Amino acid sequence: MALDGIVISNLIYDLDRTVKGARISKIAQPETDELLFTLKGPGGQTRLSISASASLPLMYLTDKNKPSPPSAPGFCMLLRKHIGNGRITDISQPGLERIIKFEIEHLDEMGDLRHKKLIVELMGKHSNIIFCDEDNRIIDSIKHISAQVSSLREVLPGRTYFIPETVHKGDPLTCTQEEFCSLIGSRPQPLAKAIYNSYTGISPLVANEICYRCHLDGDAPAAACTQEQLTELYMVFCSVLSCVSLRDYHPCIVKRGNEPVEFSSVLLKEYSDCTVTEYDSISKVLETYYAEKSVYTRMRQKSSDLRKIVSNALDRNRKKYQLQQKQLADTEKREKYRLWGEMLHTYGYGLEEGARELKCVNYYTNEEITVPLDPDLTAGENAKKYFDRYGKLKRTYEALTDLIVDTENDIRHLESIATALDLAVSEGDLAQIREELAECGYIRRKAEKKKSSQKSRPYHYRTKDGYDIYVGKNNFQNDELTFHFAEGNDWWFHAKGMPGSHVIVKTKNGELPDHVFEDAGSLAAYYSKGRENEKVEIDYLQKKNVKKPNKSKPGFVVYYTNYSLTISPDISALTLVSN
Repeated sequence: MALDGIVISNLIYDLDRTVKGARISKIAQPETDELLFTLKGPGGQTRLSISASASLPLMYLTDKNKPSPPSAPGFCMLLRKHIGNGRITDISQPGLERIIKFEIEHLDEMGDLRHKKLIVELMGKHSNIIFCDEDNRIIDSIKHISAQVSSLREVLPGRTYFIPETVHKGDPLTCTQEEFCSLIGSRPQPLAKAIYNSYTGISPLVANEICYRCHLDGDAPAAACTQEQLTELYMVFCSVLSCVSLRDYHPCIVKRGNEPVEFSSVLLKEYSDCTVTEYDSISKVLETYYAEKSVYTRMRQKSSDLRKIVSNALDRNRKKYQLQQKQLADTEKREKYRLWGEMLHTYGYGLEEGARELKCVNYYTNEEITVPLDPDLTAGENAKKYFDRYGKLKRTYEALTDLIVDTENDIRHLESIATALDLAVSEGDLAQIREELAECGYIRRKAEKKKSSQKSRPYHYRTKDGYDIYVGKNNFQNDELTFHFAEGNDWWFHAKGMPGSHVIVKTKNGELPDHVFEDAGSLAAYYSKGRENEKVEIDYLQKKNVKKPNKSKPGFVVYYTNYSLTISPDISALTLVSN
């Protein structure tokens, strides 16, 4: 995701059409680094949200309001005093910088017309909202930056505002082919990095898209490009940047399944395996993207304790498994000790006292073998020693064989829980996973708390011709779907040999169409550990042939006859009915 110069230019284009000329009706400061303007113009009322958060700098038009603190902060009061009821006369962007300048006219206490500037810098951790007079002198800012904080520029009342040039970058809108080829070809960097480090407003996302459209590897050295490749790169570079000069933007969100991955004002062709949805405005893109993205981010934060528990348990079990395998390998010599004991019982009667070895014929293979001996022991005592070693190793082998199976099952179970944590999108999902971990003894069962108002349910998809497909999000839901919800003739799908969801297709009357098998297979592939693979092998069979062994862990099943298909984890053609 990249709030780059192209997205900013798209945002200004939208603002210019909707709020230029509008009056500032209300000014609020919901957070310490966030402003919310209520604007009234010819098109009606709208709100402009501006955030200078270091972790999430953002600006977009919205219809939603936010609660404000009981007493307005000083910066908010200052803006109300100066530009309350002011009119936005111009909105601009210097070059392709991530900066938006609002020119605002208002009447002062004497009724004279004055002009002010509100400058929004959306630059990651350096983001700020700066209020200046018409001579670019800073009146105040939402964040004060002193010389102790930055040696490049102070942002304090009374200082002159300017844009610091920390790294010299070219203007992508005016560069010539000769300048482009010379600059990029001389950079000792990967190709994509050379592009976004050379020109203002170009993000790594757009740089990689340019390389992709030229069929070039963005990670390959820029200096290795031929003149023909650099020329083609320049042509594509100009084609992508033409959206700024032509105002031909394509605001879009890229999703992998239901999870938003990227957003841009340029159509992203490199994400051919994902769903790309276009929107009418970049404001809608930003509001939708961050609202949906925050769901996944919030879930990852809330599940961090569970992830740590599962990760630690997996590490312990994998180390235990390696140790058990090593111990099992050591028991392979048990048959050798048994054979040596038998040879001593058969041929030991002729041994001389103090002999160090016995050479004899192995009557199982008719080959001569040598049996090492302890010279201080008799033949019978040596034989007993070998039989004792054999017995000990045999008992170890038998015990380890069962223990290794248990450890393998524990690892598979924990991996399935890790996959379920990736699929969790609500408090209810996490509550079920926490309950499963408590039941299996990985965490202590806490005192009974107020239950979450969110009840976790399986995903419900519907095909274009009305077939219902259900996807379990965790092992409890998998068991519920397979053994309580599904009927005997319904079809059951699961990724082969890896953790994943149980997928149930409800049959109507007769056979399923071929495309329904493919749709269900894609869902089983997507909701599995192999969702990042190009292709995933899927097992499928009728539910009546799926069995659950006694005392097995949640989500664990067995089946002995099945069909298989190999399919891409692409679910863009399916409609999510409920979550």
